[in-house]
Amino acid sequence: MVSSSFKISEKEPVKYPKSVGFIISNEFCERFNYYGMRTILVLYLTSKLQYDDDTSTVLFHVFTMLVYLCPLVGAIVADSWLGKFKTILNLSIVYAIGGVIMALGAVPVLKLPVQAVTILGLVLIAIGTGGIKPCVSAFGGDQFRLPEQEKQLATFFSLFYFAINAGSMISTSVTPILREDVHCFGDNDCFSLAFGVPAVLMLLSVVIFVAGKRLYVMKPPAGNMILGVSRCINQAISGWRRERKTKPKAHWLDYAEPAVGSKMVSDVKTLLKILVLFLPFPVFWALFDQQGSRWTFQATRMDGEIFGFFIKPDQMQVVNPLLILAFIPLFDYVLYPLLSMVGIRRPLQKLTLGGLLAAGAFLLSAFVELKLEAVAPVVPGPTTSQLRIYNGMPCDYKFLTEFPMSDMKNESHVPALGLWMEREVPSAMLTSYRFDASSANPACPGISGMIKTMPGKAVSYFIANDRMHEFMDSPEQPKLGNPLVRVMLNIPAGQGNFTIVDAANTVTELASYNTSQLITVARGKAVLALNDQVVMNLTARAGGVYVLMANGNFKEGFNYQQHVVTEPNSVHMMWQLPQIIVITAAEIMFSITGLEFSFTQAPQSMKSVLQACWLLSVAIGNMLVVVIAELKFFESQAAEFALFAGLMIIDMFIFMLLAMRYKYVTHSEEGDPEAGEKSVRPNNEQMGQLPPAAPSTPQRIKNNEERMAGKENNMENHKDTTTNNGVTNEAYNHNEEDMK
Repeated sequence: MVSSSFKISEKEPVKYPKSVGFIISNEFCERFNYYGMRTILVLYLTSKLQYDDDTSTVLFHVFTMLVYLCPLVGAIVADSWLGKFKTILNLSIVYAIGGVIMALGAVPVLKLPVQAVTILGLVLIAIGTGGIKPCVSAFGGDQFRLPEQEKQLATFFSLFYFAINAGSMISTSVTPILREDVHCFGDNDCFSLAFGVPAVLMLLSVVIFVAGKRLYVMKPPAGNMILGVSRCINQAISGWRRERKTKPKAHWLDYAEPAVGSKMVSDVKTLLKILVLFLPFPVFWALFDQQGSRWTFQATRMDGEIFGFFIKPDQMQVVNPLLILAFIPLFDYVLYPLLSMVGIRRPLQKLTLGGLLAAGAFLLSAFVELKLEAVAPVVPGPTTSQLRIYNGMPCDYKFLTEFPMSDMKNESHVPALGLWMEREVPSAMLTSYRFDASSANPACPGISGMIKTMPGKAVSYFIANDRMHEFMDSPEQPKLGNPLVRVMLNIPAGQGNFTIVDAANTVTELASYNTSQLITVARGKAVLALNDQVVMNLTARAGGVYVLMANGNFKEGFNYQQHVVTEPNSVHMMWQLPQIIVITAAEIMFSITGLEFSFTQAPQSMKSVLQACWLLSVAIGNMLVVVIAELKFFESQAAEFALFAGLMIIDMFIFMLLAMRYKYVTHSEEGDPEAGEKSVRPNNEQMGQLPPAAPSTPQRIKNNEERMAGKENNMENHKDTTTNNGVTNEAYNHNEEDMK
């Protein structure tokens, strides 16, 4: 009898990789930096660099375009040369340097060439954030052993998405507070701190990333599928030129088969069919990304006060990510089932509806803009001027002048501490007019001289100290939305210490006979004080331009008067909520649905390439905004918003025509040697029926494409690192969170 024994050994469960903690922390800091800087960027360009709204919009969207072009370079560098770790590290250092340069450029005492420094900083940030975008999530996925750790990998991506959204929402909320509520270097704001805190977080992210080096699993570069597709197309074009007459083939890509293999040719054919549907996508991103530019400018001209609290214009951008978190489960479990009941259940139908919702959002923004234009202040145009006379004397004056007044008279009366104005004066060139001013009060002498008008300027005069003081007035609404107060004192020197104290307790000392004292104050109550005693109160509201005047002395007493040069913002900021709600719904229906459609239709080897093309469509969309802003089709911003809405509607009509010709495919498993298209379904006039897809979850937030590119590519990488062409298909992973 033979006895035998055997022992069953169980593998120890693979421990959760500690290295991912460093990667997730790194991502949180990096997203805080990017979104914090981006939130306040356009306001910095207009208020500190003195660019106009159109130029600031162009710079913002050129920067965003670069952010979405650089991932293609980053993916190629990581997968064909440096590897993910070195690419992330090197470009993160470039990124951090860019953030530091932006912060230093905003420090006024350094007296750096601010415009050049800012552009340099933005270029470095674009290279850094764009270059690491396709690498971070994929590098995180590399830390897991598959298939043993598939559940842990899913947990990683959930935590990864949470870090992204936490970083973006916190920075979008906090950075505007640092910008406006903190005062530094003698300014009533602190852009240097608002840029500096995110820059410090980016430096911290580099330190965190390096700290985990000894724990990382680092895989060598193994080629890039983007280059593989480029090679296939290049070989096909070359072969077609050589052999189209001698050896004709059914499809022009078939000429590449001897060089790259039939599998690659088949996959590229499928890829190009999907990319045809991508052609209209840039228009959507042209609309969507204006939340950070045109819509922020719109918010600066609106009233953000709610129950004594003030919403800052750039803080409205935080509404979108908050709505995303609320809308995704609402859409998954309520709206989509309702839409399916009326026949809207197919991905291309949802994409079309998302595009039309984006058009609707811009029609709403055009409506809001019309309301703003109706109450906008009158400002001098290229051939008009404005004239104001502030009487700082203690008596009334009668003016006799050659100036062409609107009432067709040649005289006007300006009461003591009063204001006389003409808002629209024809003025094609510098023009001077003779005047004589007299008073019935013998204590006030007569004044004679010349007053002038200048095209495009608001010329003002302050009667004080028995003469006229000329200065250029500022009837435009403040660029940041904060109130402006000009204080003009006709008070002899040595009659006390006048100060103005705003709602943030910022104290500004004042001088007599000084018309240049134009002060930015915090919204709320401001007081004019004499020797620390309040003598006058002013409620300074967002967008308002005010004038405070005073005359007198201790012996005879002081007199005070306030005037409103520009009415404060009267349209409430909450009027932007409908357009933000609609554009967020459009994002969910267009972006997430589009990514899932692309993911299910692309061959396994082409998923990374398709994600690269998705990001490229974002870059092209931002370029479209640049072109339209530069061409300046309309003077009215409402008309420009309507133009974008019209383009989006036409774009979706073209998309529907393309979608009607598309045939859905179902791909077999990549591991199957017979891999290929298992079934084809015609689209018909109703855009076809998509094969069943995985159920959506609340994790499909802004970063949905990362889940598709990152997780799938990493899993495939563990199974088989190369295709039959020696080119990896795990090369391009990226974060969709920057789709904003």
